[in-house]
Amino acid sequence: MRGFQEFVAARGQALSRTAFLLTGDHHAAADLLQETLVKVAGRWSRIAASGNPEAYIRTIMLNQLRSWRRPRKLAFFSTSEVPETAEPDPSGTTDSRVMLVRALAQLGAKQRAVLYLRFYEDLSEAEIARQLGCSVGTVKRHTHDALKRLRQLAPELLGA
Repeated sequence: MRGFQEFVAARGQALSRTAFLLTGDHHAAADLLQETLVKVAGRWSRIAASGNPEAYIRTIMLNQLRSWRRPRKLAFFSTSEVPETAEPDPSGTTDSRVMLVRALAQLGAKQRAVLYLRFYEDLSEAEIARQLGCSVGTVKRHTHDALKRLRQLAPELLGA
């Protein structure tokens, strides 16, 4: 159990970011990570012996996300004006980030997973297909469709 605790202490933040990027919501990400780690804890010695426990944990995380019965989506409430206490973002990065998060929230879970694994984890299409249990062609289709949809949802990000 000590090896598991050390792994979580060392890689917990990265796994938390993975969960957030897959769900788009901090609370859902915390739930996803917690449920995944509970499953992993009982099998840690076997998982650690596999040689790449983080990839194995990401696969469990993806499977856990798929198994949730109700899709978890971000709820955004728009207002007609910005509160007076808000300061403008001089770099514009906050606005871009909010636009990206909103656009990603409108994609399907599998499309978000493919984009995350491809562009954040920098995995090849074959590795993604193996982790998601689908064909390389399906990965390519999800990537194409997701990027096309992001361009439609947030064309402002194209120049960023």
